[in-house]
Amino acid sequence: MAEIDRKGLRKLVEESLQELPVVQYAWLSEEEIPFSDRVREICESECPRCGTSWSCPPGVGTVEECRNRCAAFPEVFVFTTIAEVMDAADMEETLATRAAHEEVTKEIRGIFEKAGYRTLALSADSCAICDKCAYPDAPCRHPDRMLPCIESYGIIVPKLAEKAGIEFMNGSNIVTWFGMILGRFGEKRADGD
Repeated sequence: MAEIDRKGLRKLVEESLQELPVVQYAWLSEEEIPFSDRVREICESECPRCGTSWSCPPGVGTVEECRNRCAAFPEVFVFTTIAEVMDAADMEETLATRAAHEEVTKEIRGIFEKAGYRTLALSADSCAICDKCAYPDAPCRHPDRMLPCIESYGIIVPKLAEKAGIEFMNGSNIVTWFGMILGRFGEKRADGD
């Protein structure tokens, strides 16, 4: 596929979405991404993966480093997929639906890359490719496949949804997964830089 401009990218992505289970999406600018150090406080106090993965703090860097990394990408594509579960409070059942969302995230990242865009893809939860992450003893084994969590970057997902005009909650037994693809024309994927 030949490299295409911003308008062409948007048209290509939107046409490709017809084949994907994307529920809602929006295009934003990097200036519209809401960051906060408070999100990291929640990671540190509530997430058992914090400090154990390259896709989570502190492995992804400080919120300021993440903000600067995102600022290098003028195209921001935010999207959701949904999954129905019997009990949304059952974390095992809820997390079992994540893999399908991660595949959609990878497919959309691929659309950007085939069009000649360098990407930074963020997804819904901590990376789970490896049974045990190499963090902090060695580099990530799969930087080309790893998808950092949106919140790990200090991004406030409810505010992001509001800015994008996307529903944050879609029902009591519906899991709403968020993904973001950030793109910059004319370079290869960021792979964590």
